[in-house]
Amino acid sequence: MEHNRFEAFRRMALSFPGVVEAVSYGTPSFKLKDKQLARFHEDGVSLVLKMDMETRDFVLQAEPVVYSMPDHYKKYPYVLVKLAEADMDELKGHFLRSWRANAPKKLLREHEGTLERE
Repeated sequence: MEHNRFEAFRRMALSFPGVVEAVSYGTPSFKLKDKQLARFHEDGVSLVLKMDMETRDFVLQAEPVVYSMPDHYKKYPYVLVKLAEADMDELKGHFLRSWRANAPKKLLREHEGTLERE
């Protein structure tokens, strides 16, 4: 397991307002108001990341070494990310977009403009 990468992702995810750590499929997951934004995959090397399907399709073509999608994910807005290959700043950007898409309006208003500066 890429322990340092997983820990870096954990710290980053938990720095977002309202995000809490839980357990999904026996692995740590990161949720916002019961909506799963990401979780560590049981393979020990990947992250399951919530992502809009248009972006998912783009990254799958643009960076197939980093991003993959099992057949059973095709209907769902998730992608697998190989953490050892991922650019952490890019990953944070994807997580931010997922956070924004799932955050309640009140939480968005309270933190408008602050997350971009971090």
